[in-house]
Amino acid sequence: MKTTPVLLIILDGFGCRAERADNAVAQARKPNFDRLWKENPHTLIHASESEVGLPKGQMGNSEVGHLNIGAGRVVYQEFTRIDRAIESGYFYTNPALLNAVHLARDNNKTLHVLGLLSDGGVHSHELHFHALLDLAAREGLHKVCLHVFLDGRDTPPKSADIYLRRLSEKIEQVGVGHIASMIGRYFAMDRDRRWQRVQAAYDLLTQGRGEFLAETPLDGLEAAYARGESDEFVKATAIASPDGKPVKMEDGDSVIFLNFRSDRARQLSRPFIEPDFSEFEREVTPRLATYCTLTGYSDDFVVSVAFPPERIKNGLGEYAANLGLRQLRIAETEKYPHVTFFFNGGEEASFPGEDRVLVPSPDVATYDLKPEMSAYEVTDKLVAAIESKQYDLIICNFANPDMVGHSGNLQAAIAAIETVDICLGRVVTAQRARGGEVLVTADHGNAELMLDPVTGQAHTAHTLNLVPLVYVGRRHASLAETGALEDVSPTLLKMMGLPQPAEMTGEALVHFE
Repeated sequence: MKTTPVLLIILDGFGCRAERADNAVAQARKPNFDRLWKENPHTLIHASESEVGLPKGQMGNSEVGHLNIGAGRVVYQEFTRIDRAIESGYFYTNPALLNAVHLARDNNKTLHVLGLLSDGGVHSHELHFHALLDLAAREGLHKVCLHVFLDGRDTPPKSADIYLRRLSEKIEQVGVGHIASMIGRYFAMDRDRRWQRVQAAYDLLTQGRGEFLAETPLDGLEAAYARGESDEFVKATAIASPDGKPVKMEDGDSVIFLNFRSDRARQLSRPFIEPDFSEFEREVTPRLATYCTLTGYSDDFVVSVAFPPERIKNGLGEYAANLGLRQLRIAETEKYPHVTFFFNGGEEASFPGEDRVLVPSPDVATYDLKPEMSAYEVTDKLVAAIESKQYDLIICNFANPDMVGHSGNLQAAIAAIETVDICLGRVVTAQRARGGEVLVTADHGNAELMLDPVTGQAHTAHTLNLVPLVYVGRRHASLAETGALEDVSPTLLKMMGLPQPAEMTGEALVHFE
């Protein structure tokens, strides 16, 4: 099938905000993006809240963004599904959750609840902890241990006391639960195969073995701050149980993992559920009655799932494959799952005719230490792929604005934007030389706000800001005044001269004259 070759460039975390102060996007020298914006049809589109299937006031994120882009429709997120289940009462009758609770209750065992404790809404939400405590209390289960991961990334860097206090108040209210351990998400939620970090979390959860022991969660947090650790980087801290000892997992206990986003929950899950796990040596392997995940983390996991994924039919990848088109997905490690798994609607396997290129992300503690990340290597491989003339559709993600934006380091974020701008220039030039067209957008905002105007702390979270959409091609065209991420795939299909499938409810934003 003869189509116009199209390249989608996703500038991860590249939002638009008018004010220059604390705005890495505005302050960066980015002549290539600025020229594209000035000389080509452009607009701003929505990437958060209800426009991407999230609750009002909830910022977008990479998983949500790529799901909506790839689906060509609003995809109601697990966050929204779970909130609705709590409101309707279904949460409290969910078979998988009830099974975990009843196995612990009926066998006089402990239910261990794991998850990121914050109201960030990207990977989890504190109210889901509260709802689970309500469920346990209703069902007469009293032995509930909470193992909380501290955020400081989708929330202010030192805000964990708010969530720990609210959780403690909920425990007091329902008379069920004990905060047994805490550790920063840097360790518990690694996704880049830094297994030493994951082992620190695993040993804490299974053996109560932390670098530190605290009488109360707030004591442990205060000590961490005194050591110079912010929430994300709090080291493994066991919280003394009423007998003064750390909590350990025992054979026959149950586990519920409350993160609803999968990518940062997979690695920690593996040593619990894989008999032949070998990434690090497990001193203990508790024989759990059940390991229940709030959502589906991987097709390869044999676990109980409370809210299984809903199938997305005829997303862009599947539709292009069914038409016999060749497509390429390319990103570095940090965003590789997003241009593959999430873009394909939660499908692990590639579609026929879909090639994938993974460029390793640099092995550094935090990306402000190397703001260029692996963007130049991604660009080299992407330009080579364009020049090969093999592909009808290429999806590329540049991770830098988001990953460096999360550091809260303004100067590093500026350097990240400037790196990506150099790469953008090379890639667009190559695609135009081939006679192809380009669509430039972002999945959510981040780097355009690096200082929290309310707290005065570094702003490390995503934003509600609109994101750019730029059409680069030889045809005379205009773009609609606004739109949302669901409109990106229909726009790409129109650029390719293809009809959009009935399942896509987004609208093409490009109009050719």
